Amino acid sequence: MSSNVQAATESAHLHKGPILGVLIFGAFAAILNQTLLNVAIPHLMTAFNVSADTVQWLSTGYMLTNGILVPITAFLIATFTTRTLFISAMTSFTIGSFICSIAPTFPVMLIGRIVQAAGAGVMMPLMMTVVLNLYPPETRGKSMGTIGIAMFFAPAVGPTLSGWMIDHWSWRLLFWVVIPLALIDIVLAFIFLRNVTERSRPSFDAWGFITSTIGFGALLYGFSEAGNKGWGAGPVRLGLIVGVIFIVLFVVRELTAARPMLNLRVFRYGMFSLSAAVSSVVNMAMFGGALLTPIYIQNVRGFTPLESGLLLLPGAIVMGIMSPVSGALLDRIGIRPLAIVGLVITTVTTYFFARLTMTTSYGHVMMLYTIRMFGMSFLAMTIMTFGLNHIPRELNSHGTAASNQVRMMAGSIGTALLVTIMTNRTNVHYAHMADWMSLLNPQFSSTINSMTGAVAQALGQTTQTAQGVVAQMVYGLTMQRATVAGINDAYFVAAGIALLALIMSLFMSGSKRKATSTHRRHALPATTGDEPTRQPARTQSTQVVVPPTTQVTIRPTPN
Repeated sequence: MSSNVQAATESAHLHKGPILGVLIFGAFAAILNQTLLNVAIPHLMTAFNVSADTVQWLSTGYMLTNGILVPITAFLIATFTTRTLFISAMTSFTIGSFICSIAPTFPVMLIGRIVQAAGAGVMMPLMMTVVLNLYPPETRGKSMGTIGIAMFFAPAVGPTLSGWMIDHWSWRLLFWVVIPLALIDIVLAFIFLRNVTERSRPSFDAWGFITSTIGFGALLYGFSEAGNKGWGAGPVRLGLIVGVIFIVLFVVRELTAARPMLNLRVFRYGMFSLSAAVSSVVNMAMFGGALLTPIYIQNVRGFTPLESGLLLLPGAIVMGIMSPVSGALLDRIGIRPLAIVGLVITTVTTYFFARLTMTTSYGHVMMLYTIRMFGMSFLAMTIMTFGLNHIPRELNSHGTAASNQVRMMAGSIGTALLVTIMTNRTNVHYAHMADWMSLLNPQFSSTINSMTGAVAQALGQTTQTAQGVVAQMVYGLTMQRATVAGINDAYFVAAGIALLALIMSLFMSGSKRKATSTHRRHALPATTGDEPTRQPARTQSTQVVVPPTTQVTIRPTPN
């Protein structure tokens, strides 16, 4: 019997690889498209003749749609089978990509992005829920780390590939590239994807959907606009106030509803709540820091988008390679050593990023960024996986949705916060420099007179014309130095955020979470197509049933 159990288990395991591969391939296509588009924003402004504030809605609209959909993914996962839901999501993403690729106007382009996001927003929570259902807690780390390959390898190749395509081809190619990938994944899903989630067909919580849509949508909008318009802008304040009010209503609704759309009781599990908090703080530092580096490289130092993408490439590749490694280490040694090592590296490298100058070499910035991403690779998937291991199996879909939503909000807050700090501190530093740059300052006045004479002689212009040229030169140089100082201040705050995460991680349990009665190993159900899978009852023993076909099923015997 023991040999039969082992053979049955190994046969069941053979089905998991193709399922996970299909899900990862879909997530890779979605994330690749998003990173491809980021570099193309200036070209889209020219193509559609729109302002920077308007074109930013291509990213804002995508993010808002994701933020609205994530809270209802638990309902969708319980209502539809794995294959139906994933194929629907990939189809929506493909249709949206096609609309964007042929968009004649900006409104059509924005519609395409929203249709894309409607599909992409479902993929990540669904993929994580499938992993939680397929693998027991003690082996989930490696599997979740494999998911990290899609999350981090796509950003690795995206900016560089986008810069090359825009330089040699049209921006429309950015969408045509992902359409074949999405179509291939849909075909693979029809062939390999099986249902591995339980269908309970819950009733739709209309009030929960309305309050979450308005609350998370308004709050995400407020945070996204705060980085551009400032925290005091009317739309920002209105978005934050409305968002907070409706999120409070959403929380009250979900805690009092008999069958909530998103079961917030997952936060009763201490290690899940702590891991969500640490992961959120890490996301604040990671997303904000990832935005500051391209600003420094492109806007201040004058490197091209392609050169900026090449600078970020090694760090993203390292993160993609290390993600499954760190996941395997989580299974072996637990979370605390990984969290401490990763956050120490992240904190130290972020602090060194706060010491940039106008002469910092390209190679030095690349080295710092790569080491920083190496530290982040120990954190990105492992902390979230650790938290999800501490909730019962029946709450997997709610846990993944809640965890993703919290991380998304934290990333938006961190980006808005660090951009605001950079902007405000840049203005402060410029004001201090302007005070010194007064003609009443003998040293500065002498320097300006010398520069004016040299420019007038070199250009063959009058002194008055040369003074205007020198004034522009001085303003540009001063603003560059003020911007570098503002970026340094923002990175210093990011280092403080990373240090806070390090302190919080010390309270995380260092031991591995062993399988319990609520975390039993469930082999892949031998269902095909869209056959539903029921939630098994608690078991006392495991009976191996070997039918006369080649498929092997491990089913529990109910009490």
